[in-house]
This record gives sequence, C-alpha cells and structure tokens, in this order.
Amino acid sequence: MKKYIPKKIVPKKNWLHRDVAFYKRKFWQFLFYGLGALAIFFLLASWGVFGKMPDFEDLENPDSNLATEIISSDGVTIGKFYNQNRTPVRYNDLPKHLVNALVATEDERFYEHSGIDARGTMRAVFTLGTSGGASTITQQLAKNLFHGSEGSRFLPLRILQKAKEWIIAVKLERQYTKDEILAHYLNTVDFVSNAYGIRSASKVYFNKEPKNLTVDEAATLIGMLQAPSRYNPKTHPERALKRRNIVLHQMVKNGYLNEGEKEQYAAKPIKLDFKPESHNEGTATYFREYLRDWMKTWGKENKKPDGSDFDIYRDGLKIYVTIDSRMQEYAEEAVAKHLANLQQEFDKQQKDNKNRPFVKLSEAETDKIMMSAMKTSERWRQMEGQGKSEDDIIKSFDVKTKMTVFTWKGDRDTIMTPTDSIRYYKSFLQTGMMSMEPRTGHIKAWVGGVNYKYFQYDHVGQGARQVGSTFKPFVYATAIEQANYSPCDSILDAPFTIPKGRHHVTETWTPNNSDHQYRGMVTLKKALALSINTVSAKLIDKVGPEAVIDLTHKLGVKSEIPAQPSIALGAVEITVMDMVAAYSTFANQGVYMKPQFISRIEDKNGTLVYEPMPESHDVLNKDIAFAVIRLLEGVTESGSGVRLRTQGGGYGYERVTGYPYVFRNPIAGKTGTSQNQSDGWFVGMVPNLATGVWVGCEDRSARFKSITYGQGAVAALPIWGMFMKRCYEDKDLDVSTKGFERPSNLSIKVDCYAPVVKDSTAVVDSTAQDTDEFTIQ
Repeated sequence: MKKYIPKKIVPKKNWLHRDVAFYKRKFWQFLFYGLGALAIFFLLASWGVFGKMPDFEDLENPDSNLATEIISSDGVTIGKFYNQNRTPVRYNDLPKHLVNALVATEDERFYEHSGIDARGTMRAVFTLGTSGGASTITQQLAKNLFHGSEGSRFLPLRILQKAKEWIIAVKLERQYTKDEILAHYLNTVDFVSNAYGIRSASKVYFNKEPKNLTVDEAATLIGMLQAPSRYNPKTHPERALKRRNIVLHQMVKNGYLNEGEKEQYAAKPIKLDFKPESHNEGTATYFREYLRDWMKTWGKENKKPDGSDFDIYRDGLKIYVTIDSRMQEYAEEAVAKHLANLQQEFDKQQKDNKNRPFVKLSEAETDKIMMSAMKTSERWRQMEGQGKSEDDIIKSFDVKTKMTVFTWKGDRDTIMTPTDSIRYYKSFLQTGMMSMEPRTGHIKAWVGGVNYKYFQYDHVGQGARQVGSTFKPFVYATAIEQANYSPCDSILDAPFTIPKGRHHVTETWTPNNSDHQYRGMVTLKKALALSINTVSAKLIDKVGPEAVIDLTHKLGVKSEIPAQPSIALGAVEITVMDMVAAYSTFANQGVYMKPQFISRIEDKNGTLVYEPMPESHDVLNKDIAFAVIRLLEGVTESGSGVRLRTQGGGYGYERVTGYPYVFRNPIAGKTGTSQNQSDGWFVGMVPNLATGVWVGCEDRSARFKSITYGQGAVAALPIWGMFMKRCYEDKDLDVSTKGFERPSNLSIKVDCYAPVVKDSTAVVDSTAQDTDEFTIQ
C-alpha cells in the first residue's frame, strides 16, 4: 500500500506581501482595459449611440437663435425681433484687447491646444477642480451650441455630456480657425439683461459697438462670463469692478498689458450707458409692431431652402426698411413737444368737467365706453382666468391700487382706482403721423401714438378717423376731371340746398360755412384755401358722390365711403397711411404709389430672400394732378395753413408749438377738423416728401370744448411744421425746397393771381384764418 504523503500547505500570501511584478501586471491590465473601454465609449458617443451628435452640416450651420435686425434706410439698427437678443459679430469687428482679455481669462493656452487642454484637464482631475475648471473656449462653445449653458446634475449624464463636448470641440477645431471659434463663442454667451452675445452686450451696457469698447469696458464684459448675474455691473457694481480688475491682472500675466497700463485701467470706475432693449421702447415702436405682424404672415408664406417657414425670432434675418432713423427721430420729437404742450390746454378745459374727459355724453353712453375699456383690460382678463365673477371684477375696479402711470414728464408711481386710471388714459391726446416719398412710395417716418408702452393702438395703419376738410381735395380733383373745372374758375358762395331724394339724400341737406359768412363769387383756389363748405357741396352735387368715391378709391383709400353728399365735408373715416398715399398721388403727377416699408430682406448669411416690387397705377393725368397741387398751395398761401409762413401771433398761439415756422418754399397742404373738433388734421407736401398728421383722443367724445385749439391748424399743423424745420436743418436729408414740377403744355389754367403773403409781422387771428368746419351730416 502506497504511503500517503500529505501536500505541503503553502500559506496564501496577503495582498500586502505580493511582489512588485504582480502589481505592475495588474496596473497595465487595468490601464489597457480602461483605455480600451474609454476609447470604445468615445467611439460609440461619436457615432451617436448615446444621443445624436452634430454632423458636418450642423457644425457649418449651428442653431444659434439669432435675432432679426431691423435696419433703417440710413444704416441704423432701429429694432430687433428675438427670443434671445443676439446679433452676430465677425472676428474682424472685435477689438484686439477684447480677444486678449477673453483668452487671458478663460483659456490661457487657447492657441496651443486642439480643443482639449490636456494639462488643464489633468490639473482639474488631481485637484478635484479646486484650482479651476478645465473647459477650453472651444469646449464651452460646443456646450453653448449643442447642449445649452446648463449642464446636467446627474453624474452619469454629466460624464456623457462632457465626453460629447470633447468630441464636438475637436470637430470644431478641425472645422474652424481659431479666430472663427473666438467670434462664435462671443456670439453665443449670455450677458443677462436680455443681452446674448458680445454685440448685444456692448449695446446694452455701454451703448456702443464692440469695436468701440475700451480696454476697461472689454474687461468688464469678459469678467461677467464666469457668472453673468453675479458680476452684472448694473446690479452688482462692486463685484463687477473687482472681477474686471482680475481680468486686467490676467492680461498682465499673459503679456497683453504691462503693469502701468493695468493700474491705469484699474483706477477707472465702471461707467455704464445702460440701454436695455425692449420692444415697447426705443424708436419707431409702432412701426416695428406693424412690421412684426406683417413679417409673421410673410414668414409663413415664404419658405427657406429646406422647405421650413422663416422664423423672425431665431433666423437672424436682416430687414432693410425704408424708414429713415433721422426723420423718425425728428417726427417723434415733434409729436412729444407739441402734444405735451397742447395737453396742458386740454387738461385746463377739462378741469370742471365732472364726466372727464367725455364732453356732452349721457351716463349710459359713458358707462358703455367704460365697460368696454374694463373688459379689454389686462386686469379683467387675469381675474376672469382666476374664475372671478363679473360682479367681483367690476367691484375691483373701484379699489385704490398702486400703479405706475404715463405722464409727459416720465413714468410716475401713484395710487388710484383702475376706473380712474381708465379715465386718466382716455384724457390723453393721441396722434398718427406718417411721412412718405411720393415718387417711390417709401415710408420715411411712422409715429402711431404717443407712447407704445402705454398706448398700443396704432393710429397710422390701424385706426381710421373722420378726416374733415382734408377730404375736399378729392372732391375738387373729381370736379376738375369730370366737369372740366380749373382752379381759376369762379363759383357762387351762397346758401345751397340739396333736396330730399337727390343723391340718395333722405332729408333736405343745407350745409353751412363754419364761420357763417358767404363771399359771393370765389375761385376754386380761394374756396379750398378758406375751406368753404357751400362750394364743396356744389361740386359734389355737380359730379355726384359716386364719381368722388370712385376717384378716392383709385387714390388708394380703402375705407367704405357712403354715397352721400355730406362726404364732401369730410364725413368719412380714413387712416393716416391712406391719406398720405392719396395726397402723394397729386405730388407724383397723378401716379399712385402703394406705400412701401421694406427695401429687402436678407438671411443671416447675407443672401437676398425678398425684394418687393413697387406697386403703382395711373389715377389722373399730369395736368389735373398739378391743378390740384396749385389748389393745395393756396391753402398755405392765404388759407388755414398760412401760419406756416407768417411770424404773427394772437389768441391761442401759446399752444402752436414751435411757432413761427416761416417757410418760404412752395408747400401744398390742407387742414381738416371733424365735427365737434374730435379730430384735427394736416396733410402737407413738398415735391419729395408728403407728411400727414392726425391728432385727437382715443374716444371721439373726449375732445376740446372749442375749435380754437381743436382745429387742425392748431392741433396737427404744428407737428408738421416742427418736423419739417428739423428736416430742412439736416442738409443730408435733401428735402426739397423747390417748386412742384409743372407739366409742359399745361392745358388747365392754374395761375389765377400772384400769391400774396401779408406782412410777416402782422397778427393773425387763428379763428378767422383757420376756417375748418364742423361736419354737417
């Protein structure tokens, strides 16, 4: 029997006692498999296994949510449409010190790496991030473009997101130059205060283009990048100052500044010119809203190359408009000056009105207006959405509330009931004003109201108001065309009656002159200058209301016009836009030009995507159009527009803002005043610019008590006068001072007498000279 020999039991080595070779082998195995796994992980990520990765086309055209710019005819950005207020800037438009500040602060080795800073990454790993992050500018750009600025807080997703950033960063470095990456990055970052990208930030915080930033201003903005809200110079100036100086120190450290320069800039305070962008504020606010509505429709009707709709809030379009920023400024300035002045007289007349601002209105009529205003208010909408009853909502309008209200001296905090606030706002005089080039149809200025933030109804393109005597030139033009009248033909100014049944009149109609005077035989030129009602009534009786309506519609007026003789006195509601376009037809030798407000639209790459064709049609021959111009010139030579030429004064002139005007060049125009002076008008023209102005309250029952201040010559004409004075002072605008072009071989007699301007020092009685009438229905 074989003897059993037990095996020698060798004790298992403790892991502490294993030889070095074992650990080396395990280390290399771990490293090999780890790197392999990491490589597979990155490969799968780049293939999109863990979520879509941007392809070549995405890198070429990243979705950067660009604002659409509105650019005036003189090259000024007057507004934007955006979800994020971001307008791109090219590298060549960035100052060198801005780029240096960025690189010195955010990525010192930017020009040395290829998207990933290995040195910085290792430092971040070994110090657990306590010595700073490891993201390069390129990685931050990748994050901003394709993942958003906020990273996931869930660790596995954060690791995956970081891996994708690395991959995208490497692709970006291959796709773009270093300069392009820097520009892309500065175009994507958020500077808070609704400023996305360096260009918007420069405009919001310092009101200048990036290329004009000083070193200390550039350092202030770059300093915000670490934590935009924390280092916002508007809300946290002390923190922003310290952070700016850190940026300056980094610039010294990296050789972009010397110590002396740094001390010089560090000693400066941060001087902001803070101009936050808002659609409710700024220039041409009413026009921009009209344009926005038009662009929404255009964006759906026109497609991008890929077949999708244009998005005005994201596509970075450039809309080149016909508005001239200088004329727009002068128009808004004229409106503000005159209406702030005229409002004082309006408030004075309303002082003892217990039903302010409504004049001669019954309680039932007042209640109807007030209830309509309540139901269209934001307060009513919100309370109704909360399920409140109508009675509870109405009661809330009588509870005093803290609110900020509009005044001509600026916003004012006050306490009043919402009911009182409705009456308060309905007491403000409003306006609609538009300027247009007669020969091109290009709109040059557009003021739809006094303040878009508080009054959003547009009185240029939206609101039609009764036009008063400004309608009479259409009657005279019809008479010249249909009945062969001339400006020099005479007609009897005497009481006149159109019997019942004639021209669809249901009752006998006997119009009166506003001053109740009758002058006997007068020329058509004098009749229009003095706005004589009986002459207008006789002319429409001669040609018929239908002929006048037909011509008026050919002149571009879209309003429905009743076939009644009373339209001869202005019992018609027309928009400011249509009135200016119609008058422009006379200045354009009888050719109607449809108002045009867009020159062209380009996409973000500068490719033309839309260019409108001018729309026009012939309305009158040149001779008739010129004859009407001669009639309208008579208004400013000896009629209700004569104060454009005199230096006189008199009762009521303290409210004729900007007086005297003393224009010596030919001007064709017409004032207008509607029934009970609820509407005051003036439409005036020189050969290359036609401008119309309407003034009145939102509700027709809110009005001046007397015609002295409510007439067009006092309410509207001064705005035209101040606007034109500023336009003439600006020689670059080249607004004409010449006469209207006279047709060769003119067949209509227009030279009735030499125009006589009275002694320029004479006193002019406004009530006698400005004889606009109440409309008689």
